[in-house]
Amino acid sequence: MTARVPAAIVGAGHTRFGGLADGPRALLKSVVDRARASVDRGLSGGGIDAVFLATLGFGGWQIGNASAVLAEAAGIVGVPVTRVENACASGGYALRAAADAVGSGRSKLALVVGLEKMTDVPNARRRYWLGVSGDTEWERLSGLTFAGVYGLLAARYIADHPDAREALAEVAVKNHRHGLANPNAQFRKAITREAVLAAPKVADPLGLLDCCPVSDGAAAVVIAPSDEAHRYTDTPVHIVGTGAGSDHLAVQDRPDPTHFAATRRAADEAFRHAPFDRRSLSLIEVHDCFTIAELIALEDLGFAEPGGAVRLTLDGSTARTGRWPVNVDGGLKAKGHPIGATGVSQAYEGFVQVRAQAGERQVPGAERALLHNVGGSGASATVTLLARG
Repeated sequence: MTARVPAAIVGAGHTRFGGLADGPRALLKSVVDRARASVDRGLSGGGIDAVFLATLGFGGWQIGNASAVLAEAAGIVGVPVTRVENACASGGYALRAAADAVGSGRSKLALVVGLEKMTDVPNARRRYWLGVSGDTEWERLSGLTFAGVYGLLAARYIADHPDAREALAEVAVKNHRHGLANPNAQFRKAITREAVLAAPKVADPLGLLDCCPVSDGAAAVVIAPSDEAHRYTDTPVHIVGTGAGSDHLAVQDRPDPTHFAATRRAADEAFRHAPFDRRSLSLIEVHDCFTIAELIALEDLGFAEPGGAVRLTLDGSTARTGRWPVNVDGGLKAKGHPIGATGVSQAYEGFVQVRAQAGERQVPGAERALLHNVGGSGASATVTLLARG
């Protein structure tokens, strides 16, 4: 399969992220309605004939057949709905599957929905569900949480690059600053490096402000064939490259735990047949579930050599006004991380940015975006490239 697919995003919807009163069914209906309403010329020219639902089913709200719940909530009973579950990368994989379905001609109009409801379960049950995507035989049974895994990665990275702790703090500061301009963000408040460094430790060296929150929320995008996208809008956003990769589930089985081979494989595939290279990108969405994850991602995606993400972060290159704007929506760190919705939320941000509809957080002249979505502690990853039509 080539990385280039003849598909385009023609509509998108997004709920607020955070602790929400709405349940899964209400969130599904709300976000599908928003995505439909965003299609400039409506969907009268052709109905949705394929749907992909990204969700972990957090807390066990609907472990089996969640697809039927989406069909009912969205009023599209009868349309085939495929559930995609690849941990925190579920949204990216659902987006890739939908683009492939449209690009192959099997679907004429596809809907991708990402959803998670995470805040309505007790802490003990929440910790259980956050751990189901990690290695059970060794990591989980020994008591290692995801924060613990990323804490170990951060400790190793800092041992190799001693100035990295300041960079980790700056990742949090930057993404919270970006989140101030995003009305859908869970945390819309500024923080300081001093506050990050002084925050209570969660998994040394990571503190509370190095970690993304537990979130509810949903996001959706509508995908059409590129050659028919103008039936729906004058400003389609084309999916010009997709890539995916996998790695060993347990971190201890990988030769270098501070780099994710799955991300590198996904990026290589996405760029292999894309009509541009990294130098042409306008903005980058990376999976910053913990601050260390953003530094690792920048290096795995090819924007810096090992340790080079520290300099990019500290010199302002990854700020909204920098050379490589990263997570201008606040990222997982400030926007929130409803697991199944995250990868689709990244597509929403790429869509509104490339269409110059991002309001206060708009990157001037944005034409091309990279979306990077990771599952678990790096065992799976997707990379999607978007470009203005």
